[in-house]
Amino acid sequence: MSQIAALTRAQKAAAILVAMGKPSASRLLKFFKQEELRALIEGARLLRTIPQSDLEKIVAEFEAEFTEGAGLLDSADKMDTILNESLSPEEVSALMGNEAPVVKQEGPPSVWPQLEKLEPVRLGVFLASEHPQTAAMVLSKLAPSASANVLLTLEKPVRSDIIKRLMTMTSVPDAAIRVVENQIRTRVLTDTGGKDISAGQARVASVLNELDKTQLDEFMKELEEFGTGDLDGVRARLFAFEDIELLTQKARTALFDGISTEIVTLALRGAPTGLAESILSAISQRSRRMVESELNSSAEGIPQDDINRARKTIATTAIRMASEGAFTLPFVQDAA
Repeated sequence: MSQIAALTRAQKAAAILVAMGKPSASRLLKFFKQEELRALIEGARLLRTIPQSDLEKIVAEFEAEFTEGAGLLDSADKMDTILNESLSPEEVSALMGNEAPVVKQEGPPSVWPQLEKLEPVRLGVFLASEHPQTAAMVLSKLAPSASANVLLTLEKPVRSDIIKRLMTMTSVPDAAIRVVENQIRTRVLTDTGGKDISAGQARVASVLNELDKTQLDEFMKELEEFGTGDLDGVRARLFAFEDIELLTQKARTALFDGISTEIVTLALRGAPTGLAESILSAISQRSRRMVESELNSSAEGIPQDDINRARKTIATTAIRMASEGAFTLPFVQDAA
């Protein structure tokens, strides 16, 4: 009897799910009943390596279309990975026959997910005032992307010291972690009365972004002199046409990929040489030749309002793309 003939339907289904890969299989798993999932798990446990030719025959039996190249399958291990990434620990435990009730821990919610939602600048200010070892411990508890964003807000010597400590950090006693958590709750998460001020900061930034660069700088200076708090969160959302030079080359390329040459040409009328070059270097050679050719023609009769509108369009596009995660806007203090 062939290997395929000896397989149960649950084993065949498990093989196909593994071949599909985690994203597709994860979506399908949610449509199975618990007893069906349990059968799939048991089937995967008993499943051995399946050659590509046999897998194609199994797929044909289920009348599905799969691409070539699934290769050899380590079914049990991959099924474990799919289940663990698709279901909660409680669901996996229930499927495996663990009837022990889930004990809900009492006490305040974890501070780490809340910290990840804070503005990187705000958390950076707090960590800069702490011992580098404490800062390293805090960052080790956050998602890598959140930690990286916070590190970028710190001065280079502080940043380097924290990274060095992160590399050599060993396990931290639970008692020490609890002390730091309590400090964070008191000094970071409640220092604004427990209110989420990010929405207000976004509203202020949206108003200030309507100003030109000179007016914006003046306004921010006045706010600083007046002693307005929480300006770092506002600064992180500010962006003007003149700030394009502060973006990375990759960010500039992404920004101008969707902006027409007509708007670019109009925005570059009268722009400083350095700013113009940073923009021209981010577009294709063909587009650059077209823009430069237009710029060499007379600008007489072109209203300044049209130029300002073109620049505002580019700045607004940058802000929108940054909010969508395409790139990060530069902080004003980093640009200084």
